[in-house]
Order: sequence, then structure tokens, then C-alpha cells
Amino acid sequence: MDRRYIELERRPELNRPVLIAGFTGWNDAAEAASLAVDTLREKWGAERFGAFVGEEFFDYQSVRPQIKLIEGVTRTVEWPENALYATSGGVEALGGRDAILIVGPEPNFRWRSFCQGVVDLAQEFDASLVVTMGALLADVPHSRPVAVAANAQDPALIENLQLSASRYEGPTGITGVLHRYVAEGGLSAVSFWASVPHYLPSVPSAPAALELLQTLQTLVGGNATLDTSQLERTSEDYQRQVAAAVSQDSDLTSYVQMLEERYDAQTEGDPKDLPSGDDLASELEQFLREKGDEEQ
Repeated sequence: MDRRYIELERRPELNRPVLIAGFTGWNDAAEAASLAVDTLREKWGAERFGAFVGEEFFDYQSVRPQIKLIEGVTRTVEWPENALYATSGGVEALGGRDAILIVGPEPNFRWRSFCQGVVDLAQEFDASLVVTMGALLADVPHSRPVAVAANAQDPALIENLQLSASRYEGPTGITGVLHRYVAEGGLSAVSFWASVPHYLPSVPSAPAALELLQTLQTLVGGNATLDTSQLERTSEDYQRQVAAAVSQDSDLTSYVQMLEERYDAQTEGDPKDLPSGDDLASELEQFLREKGDEEQ
């Protein structure tokens, strides 16, 4: 493991851990992936054991450090970083295995070095599986179940999980690159992507985070289920609040109804081609334009 890029503050004793990574930023539409990983960190009591060296991977003008007050007096600087957390003693939901969690912003620089660092980390701790989580904006309605697509080297794994294989082509973020590096490094790897409504990009999606965690649970098949009760309550609040907001806008209500009809008309289980953000914006603009012409 290249110590130029990773600083270990301690060395945890881990039982064939599952390494799970989720990043804020481009890969994290509606904060679904980061919310999912943060939930795991809290519920599993994972503790910090190191971090990637931020100076090597971040442009501090793009991802700025934060000034924090300690006890209202002392000022300190919190630097952007990708922190490493680990469980201890095994996790029942992982069948007694431990977990390594990587959290933080998408790096700005040296993606290849960063991804190789993750591969080295996974190999050094004898990781049994690497899972990357992401979320993207798609033409899906908030009122229907969240779709999760999967990338894996083994097509049978996707079939067994009853997931849609991703057919996305286009720009990618660190999550997509990391998945390829891990798979090419000979490690078992799965990448999960939740689709969130593109008309709600700034609203944190608890339903998408919940679906990512439930998909992870199906994958690892541990002896106990992850406690997601708090996230389930947050998801219910999300649905109520979004439904109320949408109902106040007749154009948006009509657009959502169109998405619902399209969703319902699709054959269950068929994979979807996910359009680009520009395509989604054009589609929405065209719909609103046509709607305006009808009302004139």
C-alpha cells in the first residue's frame, strides 16, 4: 500500500471485510449514496482508522476547507478528505464479516492513483468484496419504487439479485472508475446505482438511500437485517413532502403523471437506457412548451 497516499492512524483487526465506498458530489444525486454509507457507519458503529492524504487529491478552491468553532471559542480548519472507517468484532448483517467504509468528496486529482490505493487497501486487509454506491438523475417519478442498477463482472450475480444491469454510456465519476479498477484487480466487486427523479436534484432522497441499503442486504445475506427504521420514517416524510410540493405546480403534476404512465407501461424487469442530464433537461423543456401551447 502506497503510504504517500494513505495515512493509517491505527491498524484494525478485520475479518475478511466488505469494503463499501460512497462519495459526495457528481456520483451522489440527491445525496442518496452518501446518506446510505453514513447510515451504515452510524448503525454499525464504525470508527475512523485513517484517511487518504487530501493534499494529493483535492483542489481546495473547488472543495474548500471549513472553519469550525470548538466550544464556541477555538477556531480550527477541517480539510476535505476521504476518511476510512472500520467495524470491529464482525457485523451480523454481513454474516460476521467486518466492514471498511470510505466516505468523503469525489477527488479532484490523480484518480488512477486514488483507485489503485483503494485496490491496495482492499488487498492488504483481505477484503472479501468491494461495493461502490452511486446515484444518478433519471426520468423516473418519485411516486414509484426506486430502481437500482448493478454493474458486476459476473452476470449471474445481477440475475440472482433481480437487478437491472446498467446500460449507461457517457461521462463517469470516481465511482465508475473505481469499480473498474477493483474488478480489474481481481477482487469481487459490485457497483450499485440508484435512479432518482431529475426534477428533484437538490432534495436528499431517503427512499433511494434505503433501496441501496436493502439491495446491499440482499447481496451480503447476513445473519441479521440492518436496522433501517429511521431511514424508513425519513422516506415516508420525503414522499409526503414531495407529493405536497408537486401538487402545488400543475405543470410539474402533469409531467410526473407522464413519467408514471411511462414507468407503469414498461415490462417489469426490462433494463432502461438512462438518458444524459442534457437529454432530461430538453425533454422537460419540450413538455412544458407543449403544455403551454395547449393552454393558449
